[in-house]
Amino acid sequence: MEQWKGGRQMERNLKPFNLKPSNPAFTIQLSVHICLATFRPSLLLPSPMESTTLRTTPLHAVHVALGAKMMRFAGFDMPVQYSGIMDEHHAVRQAAGLFDVSHMGEVFVRGPQAFEFVQRLVTNDAAKLYDGKAMYTVMCREDGGAVDDLLVYRIAEDEYLLVINASNIEKDLAHIRAQHEVSGFDCSIEDASDSTALLALQGPKAFDIIAEVTDLPVAGIAFYHFIQPEPGAFLGCQRAILSYTGYTGEKGLEIYCEPEKAEEVWNDLMAAGERHGLKPAGLGARDTLRLEAGFCLYGHELDESINPLEAGLGWVTKPDAADFVGVEAVREMKAAGVPRKLIGFVIDERGIARQGCPISDAEGNEIGEVTSGTQSPVLGKGVGLGFVPNNPDYTTPGSTIYLSVRSRTLEAIVTKPPFHKAG
Repeated sequence: MEQWKGGRQMERNLKPFNLKPSNPAFTIQLSVHICLATFRPSLLLPSPMESTTLRTTPLHAVHVALGAKMMRFAGFDMPVQYSGIMDEHHAVRQAAGLFDVSHMGEVFVRGPQAFEFVQRLVTNDAAKLYDGKAMYTVMCREDGGAVDDLLVYRIAEDEYLLVINASNIEKDLAHIRAQHEVSGFDCSIEDASDSTALLALQGPKAFDIIAEVTDLPVAGIAFYHFIQPEPGAFLGCQRAILSYTGYTGEKGLEIYCEPEKAEEVWNDLMAAGERHGLKPAGLGARDTLRLEAGFCLYGHELDESINPLEAGLGWVTKPDAADFVGVEAVREMKAAGVPRKLIGFVIDERGIARQGCPISDAEGNEIGEVTSGTQSPVLGKGVGLGFVPNNPDYTTPGSTIYLSVRSRTLEAIVTKPPFHKAG
């Protein structure tokens, strides 16, 4: 869900389990000249609260038939890569990629006071929504810490759809229901996660591809808007949403439908996209794409100890618009000034700084920590995000910081994302 103004971060973040690996250097690697290192060993293990039984999405058989490399993520058996993370990454930047993100959570809020409840629940201003409009936002605790980042869709005056991170579904539902009970607003909460499939068609040719499978006016969908076709009007789906949103930094659509139609939708899109260079893409490319674009990932740039203002999400945090949960803590931080800021950086020399790597100043004083890092396939350089004190010496683009990577110290340049468009 996007963090940098000018390139609106699109919702969905992959959240790793809260387990700190004993060997921070361990990653899944490709047999290519550079290591993309996008995943942590914590993703390969169940969280203490998670069942050891793997769930599957409606497209699981498709992934297996395509020979995808599968891994555990958020309790699901999910595809990491098909042809390779590098290949899939470039396909999305140059043409298009198709992702299965059916593990995401969907929650409906319905009733006469649905708006009032959503306005209380999230940091962004739901009053700016209208039917067919979506927004990126955050849910906070009373102390201002981020419970999750999410998308909110206004279906109708009395109906909203919340799209939440896969690894946070149970926690988010508990938070939503607790806030609903406390608020007393006249609305209902429905978890529709298991009855909803979600595909993401992302890349510069995404709209050309979808136009080949439907006569619906998809070209007219504006950014962060969506359409709801009549039952059967989109590839026979009885309920569908086509949304101009995504998590890659490229144009694209996210397609919600009933699970029974997911495989047909996938196959029709892949067939139509063949001549456009469409490729299936896994979670590996999804992560390198979001980081190259500078988008927040829950569990890295956001968690319950991080105020959205610190993460650069002031543009979706509107303390003057409504008394949302945590608003007083947000107002206090806004008035006092954020103590730390999330920055982007590019490493010119060879090396990648992983999550947890210390950030130091020129004198060797530790000042912060890397939250995400990878090799940018477009730049061919290490890029990353991290928190540092709110001091222009460390936050101004062009400033130099130093990263401790194993026994080496790497020099990095503070750079405002998106990295693949920098300069």
